[in-house]
Amino acid sequence: MTFLPAFSVQNMDFYYSGVKKTLSNINLEIQPQKVTALIGPSGCGKSTFLRCLNRMNDTIHGTRVDGKILLKGEDIYSPDMDVVTLRQRVGMVFQKPNPFPQSIYDNVAFGPRVMGMDVDLDEVVETSLKRAALWDDVKNDLKADAMGLALGQQQRLCIARVVAVKPEVILMDESTSALDPIATLRVEELIAELKEDYTIVIVTHNMQQAARVSDFTGLFWLGELVEFSVTSDMFTRPKEELTEAYITGRMG
Repeated sequence: MTFLPAFSVQNMDFYYSGVKKTLSNINLEIQPQKVTALIGPSGCGKSTFLRCLNRMNDTIHGTRVDGKILLKGEDIYSPDMDVVTLRQRVGMVFQKPNPFPQSIYDNVAFGPRVMGMDVDLDEVVETSLKRAALWDDVKNDLKADAMGLALGQQQRLCIARVVAVKPEVILMDESTSALDPIATLRVEELIAELKEDYTIVIVTHNMQQAARVSDFTGLFWLGELVEFSVTSDMFTRPKEELTEAYITGRMG
């Protein structure tokens, strides 16, 4: 049996304002139920690339994607692709926790309610909070304001909110950069658990984090994908001189 990659990116270019090319000829395959880390200096295009995977860049006027991005073989930029459905299948956790100013329960139930999912909301909320390693912290206080949670708990709540709509892929854009070391460790442990059921793509400035949590790593540099390989190979036997220079701190 042949398994399709979660994402197949083919000859992809990305433009702002239709003319400013910020990503050039990106080719890679993201494997299902693995963690893929995207590293590189600020402004190299890794977050822009991540937002292409669920068409979040569509919200910026004048952007354009050339080439193909296939999700389980489906072209996500095809006119037939419903963007709302795409973003349910490919959820995103942002750099700064962004819980809604509602109860903990309503945050997690939000997606299933909006999408009209035929589910037991109590069960979905409990399961999602357990998957996000937050249930034991909040199970007796589900009606409390989500904004009152600690920052690390807020980020895990945002992960629970994504999990609640049963995505295939979870994108995480610098999702631990605003957290303290203990909260960061909890999220990293959570990533390791979630990859049993989800494909996960993370953007991180922290190379040690990439080495700890990911199966595959890609290095972006000035809008190009310099190297993409198994993480252990990338950090011990990089193929490109630029990769070695970046990883060892001589550049970037």
